[in-house]
Amino acid sequence: MPKNFAITGVAGYVAPRHLKAIKETGNNLVAAIDPNDSVGILDSYFDKVSFFTEFERFDRHVEKLRRKGGDAKVDYISICSPNYLHDAHARFALRVGADAICEKPAVLNPWNIDALQELEEESGRKIFTVLQLRVHPSLVALKEKIDNEPADTIHEVNLSYITSRGRWYLVSWKGQTERSGGLSTNIGIHFFDLLMWLFGDVRHSEVHFANPYKTCGYIELGKAHVRWYLSIDKDDMLAEVKDKGQRTYRSITIDGREIEFSGGFTDLHTVVYQEILAGRGFDLEDARPSIALAHDIRNAAPIGVNENAHIFAARLK
Repeated sequence: MPKNFAITGVAGYVAPRHLKAIKETGNNLVAAIDPNDSVGILDSYFDKVSFFTEFERFDRHVEKLRRKGGDAKVDYISICSPNYLHDAHARFALRVGADAICEKPAVLNPWNIDALQELEEESGRKIFTVLQLRVHPSLVALKEKIDNEPADTIHEVNLSYITSRGRWYLVSWKGQTERSGGLSTNIGIHFFDLLMWLFGDVRHSEVHFANPYKTCGYIELGKAHVRWYLSIDKDDMLAEVKDKGQRTYRSITIDGREIEFSGGFTDLHTVVYQEILAGRGFDLEDARPSIALAHDIRNAAPIGVNENAHIFAARLK
């Protein structure tokens, strides 16, 4: 029987992936909220969605559906709102008797997870998080290979992510650390989660440089030494990438060899939804390590570029 979904932040960048996943898993979207009313995208997926620009009215509507019960109540709240609202919107989902499917990061601070887990216990509902790289077929195969290696194997890993952003970025909530969690959370957490999932927990972490446009550092994981570099500065973009007219450069190398996972991204959210609907999915505990690491990185005092630094950090001296 189809499930009823509601969605927060439906005008945002990531929302179409959730709309597609809800549609492709054969379910219904019954309500949506966003302070921005540029939401014509809804018509590409669902034509009977109650839309709200004020959370109070959205809350009242979903609560009304809960009281009707039966086929009317909302079963899942998909959370695509700005990062700092994820905690509150997850709480809202539990309060109205729904499970939550929350975009990364589920919360900004690791201690927020503890409070939400207590509410899960009280409500009997669950908060799932979207860790879509963990279901990418080539990455699943890579993890199986790494898991079967000798326990003392150590890999040398380089993470480079440069995604050009204009002046609007720092003016928006994304550029406000207290709302986005800064670069380590807003653009880095996908990759930190992936690397910790592949190579194990953090044993040592350094931050070499940090400003609103870029940050870099070094992490020792159970099976890897990771040099990482995150940037929204267009001047960091490699010439060969610029020449192709591209605005994003993403690279993860292991022992000098590139991990190829550029394909197969379009359906990953749908796979995550399928897993959740099948009674599986990633929960708050799965999300905890990367949230804790991103929190520690943004609160660390940069120590300056040293021998552990990413190769791109040389230009920061």
